[in-house]
Amino acid sequence: MNKVFLGIDVGSVSINVVVIDDEYKVISKQYIRSNGQPLESTKQAIRNLRKEIDAKYNVYGVGTTGSGRQLIGMMIGADVIKNEITAHATATIHYVPEARTIFEIGGQDSKMIFLKDGLITDFAMNTVCAAGTGSFLDHQAERLGIPIQEFGAFAKRANKKVRIAGRCTVFAESDMISKQQFGFSKEDIIKGLCEALVRNYLNNLGRGKKIHAPYVFQGGVAANDGIRVAFEKELGQKVIVPEHFDVMGALGVAVLAKEYIEFTKEITKFRGYEAADVDFTPTSFECSGCSNLCEVIKIEINGEVIAMWGDKCGKWTNSVKAI
Repeated sequence: MNKVFLGIDVGSVSINVVVIDDEYKVISKQYIRSNGQPLESTKQAIRNLRKEIDAKYNVYGVGTTGSGRQLIGMMIGADVIKNEITAHATATIHYVPEARTIFEIGGQDSKMIFLKDGLITDFAMNTVCAAGTGSFLDHQAERLGIPIQEFGAFAKRANKKVRIAGRCTVFAESDMISKQQFGFSKEDIIKGLCEALVRNYLNNLGRGKKIHAPYVFQGGVAANDGIRVAFEKELGQKVIVPEHFDVMGALGVAVLAKEYIEFTKEITKFRGYEAADVDFTPTSFECSGCSNLCEVIKIEINGEVIAMWGDKCGKWTNSVKAI
């Protein structure tokens, strides 16, 4: 059977799963809303894969990224566990090699990654303000009674200029309500919101940095064409939205898993599709061994402790081998 490599991006809003073949071609991808249940959503994604590719392909390597990368990595047996910056940059460098600046906007955070000659030279990340993220846009779409998939189309139909305060989610929503009361159309308000969020993003993450074209826009929010148009208006340059813009983190870590396995010649740690049926239990406790009072994360599979981390001294991390 053909060999494939699996990448999983465990975010706060969605679980993204990508399978690539030996030629880096994407043969399967999933974008699943986690609905606050990343473990169950990941298990569902694994079950989907079992039905789709189990009889056709062998998984030779697995990588995880995202906020839940450690937990899911332990659950499925990941060969590489990488942060989001590395994963997103890897995918872009491989699939859009000319890129110099990455605009990545996800469900609850946003990033700007700077590249040169296929290397990361700098990055900026915003995890504090939700303005412009997918969750904020979802909320505004629901409030306006518009499917989020149609947000971009509404913005492109606008014919009046409306300035929305985009520096903060509270101010933005208040300003949108005010503009509605003044009689501006939904189309005009949505376009104004897209432009405000792009200004806020560039001012926050690009402040004091030189931003170079070509620009690549990825992450779930890249599905909103209104944001892309606002970027192009603000920058005066074309902004590239890659084919797999919504799963670039998972794609990048799949590439990293492939390269790791090929370099080390190791056999994958992947637990198989049976990982979807495992009783996987994460718990935490506060270690009182010293004044650090570390929060230690403990992972059990079918009642057996397989991993601990979070302790600064390694007391609990190193104890797992003896359990």
